[in-house]
Amino acid sequence: MINTTDTNTRPSSGILTMMGLNRRQRTIITTAVIGILLLSIILGGLLLSNERITTNLEARNQAPSFSHPFGTDWLGRDMLTRTIKGLTLSIFVGLIAAAISTIIALVLGIAAATMGNRVDTIVTWLVDLFMSIPHLVALILIAVALGGGMRGVVIGVALTHWPSLTRVVRGEVLQLRSTEYVQISRRMGKSRWWIAAQHIVPHLIPQMLVGLVLLFSHAILHEASITFLGFGLSPHQPAIGIILSESMRYLSVGMWWLAFFPGLSLLIIVRLFDILGDNLRKLMDPYNAHS
Repeated sequence: MINTTDTNTRPSSGILTMMGLNRRQRTIITTAVIGILLLSIILGGLLLSNERITTNLEARNQAPSFSHPFGTDWLGRDMLTRTIKGLTLSIFVGLIAAAISTIIALVLGIAAATMGNRVDTIVTWLVDLFMSIPHLVALILIAVALGGGMRGVVIGVALTHWPSLTRVVRGEVLQLRSTEYVQISRRMGKSRWWIAAQHIVPHLIPQMLVGLVLLFSHAILHEASITFLGFGLSPHQPAIGIILSESMRYLSVGMWWLAFFPGLSLLIIVRLFDILGDNLRKLMDPYNAHS
């Protein structure tokens, strides 16, 4: 059955539709708004002073108010500031891990499609192996083996998120190999590395950009998950996983805001990255770009 539901028919796009904008214009505006919002969060995390997250016992356990919109914790630290700084740290970790995963997928995808059947078999076996293991289990094993911390989390996330993108790259390269200009270059004696650098990689840049953004949201969620379980970042860092883990012991006494606002903020950030990735894919798709 064909799904007639369009992902662009969101309530937020109804106003843009009433303004007479087409799909491409709505997508561009939505992408720009999301980009500005995400950039504001990153800048906020970098520019906010650490004074509001220092211990202040006189202001501890305060419910959300105008002076503290997200409330304060058991040490009097402002939860809004901690949440923004935690999101910035999660975005930073997710960006590094997603970038490494994208590079791994690019190298393995091109190698599988251009280096012969033996390499293709090995890469395909590796993809199937990593996709058969639950991400969270593999993440914990890698993070623990590397001693945890920032390094363990980044390497763990990077080494577990490349398989799906590798399959996409491999399929794209197999199609590019059969194009006329690649065949002409091959007959002219160009090496495989020259063809890959001049003809294949430039055509893969849009897919890599979209893949990077889509991997970003998964990387952030998994980083927060293993940090929440105690196998990730250091407890001294204002990570979202640390904030959620610490808040669990205080939910029973009614301090609901300690987990609600950071958790909701994390879900919103992940959703924004998903929408951003979908919009970039639509803008780069020649069939939908000018709809």
